[in-house]
Amino acid sequence: MSLENYYVYVLFSIKDGKLYVGYSRFLNQRLKQHSRGKVLSTRNRRPLKIIHYEWFVNENDTKSRERFLKSGFGREQLRASLKRTLNSI
Repeated sequence: MSLENYYVYVLFSIKDGKLYVGYSRFLNQRLKQHSRGKVLSTRNRRPLKIIHYEWFVNENDTKSRERFLKSGFGREQLRASLKRTLNSI
């Protein structure tokens, strides 16, 4: 049985201090796209720093987690759990 790799990731914009939550199957390639300005939603928010990621083997679980982290409660929970990291940036 072969396991797929799916990632939910969180980027911090050094420019505006906001978080960006996304998901991808190929994390390193996606991060390069963000840093090169190839992603419309983060192009004007660079430079970006990856501050968190989670690994999944199921795409549906990945999408559900991304939706949750983008929700009001999920974003609040994310900020609380990353508070120490965000304060050190």
